[in-house]
Amino acid sequence: MPTLQAVRGMNDVLPDEAGLWLEFEARVHGWLGRYGYRNIRTPLVEHSQLFRRAIGEATDIVEKEMYSWRDELNEEELTLRPEGTASCVRAAIEHSLLHDGPKRLWYAGPMYRHERPQKGRYRQFHQYGVEAMGFPGPDVDAEHIAMCAALWRELGLANIRLELNNIGSPEERARYRADLVRHLEKHQDRLDADAKRRMHTNPLRTLDSKNPMVQEVVASAPSLAGYLGEDSRAHFDGLKRLLAECKIDYSINPRLVRGLDYYNLTVFEWISPDLGAQGTVCGGGRYDGLFAQLGGKPAPATGFAMGNERLIALLSDAGRKPAPPLPHAYVVYQGEGTLECAFAVSEELRSRGLSVLMHAGGGGFKAQMKRADSSGAQYALIIGEDELKAGEVSVKPLRADRPQTRVRRDRVAAAFEES
Repeated sequence: MPTLQAVRGMNDVLPDEAGLWLEFEARVHGWLGRYGYRNIRTPLVEHSQLFRRAIGEATDIVEKEMYSWRDELNEEELTLRPEGTASCVRAAIEHSLLHDGPKRLWYAGPMYRHERPQKGRYRQFHQYGVEAMGFPGPDVDAEHIAMCAALWRELGLANIRLELNNIGSPEERARYRADLVRHLEKHQDRLDADAKRRMHTNPLRTLDSKNPMVQEVVASAPSLAGYLGEDSRAHFDGLKRLLAECKIDYSINPRLVRGLDYYNLTVFEWISPDLGAQGTVCGGGRYDGLFAQLGGKPAPATGFAMGNERLIALLSDAGRKPAPPLPHAYVVYQGEGTLECAFAVSEELRSRGLSVLMHAGGGGFKAQMKRADSSGAQYALIIGEDELKAGEVSVKPLRADRPQTRVRRDRVAAAFEES
């Protein structure tokens, strides 16, 4: 019988690596709290139509990457969520979250896309997402970018650069799109298959093509900046002033459009050259039209999501390896009736907030003490038949040159608190 393995592109996180994940998550939770964001939790599975309407029928995600199936019992088309914003907006509409004012929300968890697995790109991947709903101005766009900059500093990640763009309103993009399509049609012989496919369905996606020949065609195309109106420019100028005030460096990338159709005005990406081709560790922007697009009352909104695996890879490459938590005590027992006493002592110490490992699996006293020493515990608590009869526990320091002592069983917890 063949050995079963994890599904390709869906990876196990083993205990030694999980310590870095836990440290990362603890820092992120504290950071989100400092900015006043509250947690929202949405289902892993949504109706497929949610993502088709939100992300766009002509996007790579909807066309090629979603894990979708038909639930024959309920006659529903369902999808494992490929991103989190659409679900958050759906929940905000369904539960009228904005009825009493704007909301700052965050979510976390796995997302699913059927991509070709490679370093930094997996079929199950994890994100933290941040959404600010009901805020129209560039101040919240700037807040999100400043939040990211603050997190990179806290994590000690210095080699991450910020790229910005202003993609204007849907009406401005529609005018630009028509001229861009005419330009691409003139150069069809120099477009690859992807660019030709996108030319009439999602032509803005040709702007970030990685094909050098397509890039040459795009370089001579009209610039989206020339189609932006006064309001769009004013929004972007306000954002840039706030970033300058916070001394946050950035570069304008006129070809940055992001891969989701719901964006307008501000879009941004944080990129690390240390990750190679999959260098984007965080991206987002404004999506003012998405509430109405999904059937809700129109509301401005902006947000971003970051790739946990990519950020943790950067931390790991930088040598971040948190030490495994070490127990305060390792409980050793030998003899008739000592198991029950050891069990009770261990539970009492844990109820006082101490970390205690109790020996399991049998073995003689010498083997148990060897396990106690290798556990990294500060003390071995020894319960033999003599200790049991006397109502005491022997306490042996494992990390200090001090003698072994005995204490009454009802004084063990107090002895730890006094040491």
